[in-house]
Amino acid sequence: MARPRSEASTDARKENTKDHPPAKKKISRLDLFKFVPFRLNRLAAEVSSALSAEYQARYGLDIPEWRVLATLGFRDHACSAQYIAQCTRTHKSTISRAVTSLMKKQIIERVENADDRREFRLRLTRKGTDLYEELIPRLLRREQEILSCLSVPERKALAALLGKIEASLDLVQTSQEADAKEAY
Repeated sequence: MARPRSEASTDARKENTKDHPPAKKKISRLDLFKFVPFRLNRLAAEVSSALSAEYQARYGLDIPEWRVLATLGFRDHACSAQYIAQCTRTHKSTISRAVTSLMKKQIIERVENADDRREFRLRLTRKGTDLYEELIPRLLRREQEILSCLSVPERKALAALLGKIEASLDLVQTSQEADAKEAY
């Protein structure tokens, strides 16, 4: 006597699962080399390292000290260490150590905040300004070397795309905007 069709198909499925267990759920994996945040972070670290070669050996500055120097150098007015920490996305304790070191080297100095005498602001000394002005052409040359793998239109496109991402994250994009907001 023939079995009903549904029983036969159930038996066939049982046979198949003995030889071929059900497929396990595939685990999703993140390919870091295609993940944009990873790529941007890795590029930033490499570029920062390449630039630091210009100021570490010659001037004895580390990366946090350079960040303080660069932030003070492009501004027209003194600013707080907190502002520098926000601008550079560097932890305030790291900026504090850099400030202490740069003050010992007489590259920066504290000035009283006219609006709040409890707060001090920072600015470059004459020595700091000279150092900043000496470093800028070297760093701009190094930047050009790093970007030399891109054509001029590609460099413009990269700048535009970075600006677009910065805007989508509500990041300040100009020095004037940074000064007006007292933040980056």
